[in-house]
Amino acid sequence: MTTSSSERGVSLGMPELPAPAYPDDVRARLETDAREVIARYPDSRSALLPLLHLVQSEEGHVTRTGMQFCADMLELTTAEVTAVATFYTMYRRKPSGDYQVGVCTNTLCAVMGGDAIFEELQEHLGIGNGETTGDGKVTLEHIECNAACDFAPVVMVNWEFFDDQTPASAKRLVDDLRAGREVEPTRGARLCTFKETARILAGFPDERPGAVEESGSAGPASLVGLRLARGEAAPARVVHPRDGGPHDEQDRAVHDPSPTERLSAHDAPQETSASDPAHPAGPTAEEGE
Repeated sequence: MTTSSSERGVSLGMPELPAPAYPDDVRARLETDAREVIARYPDSRSALLPLLHLVQSEEGHVTRTGMQFCADMLELTTAEVTAVATFYTMYRRKPSGDYQVGVCTNTLCAVMGGDAIFEELQEHLGIGNGETTGDGKVTLEHIECNAACDFAPVVMVNWEFFDDQTPASAKRLVDDLRAGREVEPTRGARLCTFKETARILAGFPDERPGAVEESGSAGPASLVGLRLARGEAAPARVVHPRDGGPHDEQDRAVHDPSPTERLSAHDAPQETSASDPAHPAGPTAEEGE
């Protein structure tokens, strides 16, 4: 008795059906936005990256329909669009959550506790890398360096920074996201959904009142080199004994954080290293002191 190829699970290599089209009203709206983006570039092909963000803002990930739309608007082949969409990890290829929670696991963040944070979040949420919680709220992933090593270990939510994290603070963060509680990044504007973030990355203004003013700038530790290069004297700092021994109260540095230095409610205590709370890393002086 013989079995058919379908019964044996053998693929005949049949070509995939064409991607379904956007509904007429959706396509008309996207075409208007796409033309605005394309007009910014002397070569229309250069608009491919923001157009991929645009279609990602529509469905939360880059679908075959979205790639076909980009190809049509830019007179490219779908192969050319697919090559770009699959190269950059910022473009999602499958449905994902309202909040992309990325844990930096590059060298410094890893040794400061990033690996521990990522492992505990996987267990806490019951999902693996690149997977999404059943309620569709959180997608977890490990990410490459986000140039915030002086605030390690760092977690990012929809590309906004949450500095100096620990497993406990990171778990509290994702619980708040899933519960719909307001979450404030350490630096940057208040959070919006991943779809809204994608539209901003496509080059459209953030229309939330006050959001642009909230964006702030780099943290003070990141700006030390710039201040020194400008010839600005670094502020005096008092380094207290590692063992926490006695010192005069008048030696204590008093500092009111500026808006750009504000701490998130999910920032971990900064007295110890997240990877080894029993052994503080000890005081460090700013570069040039």
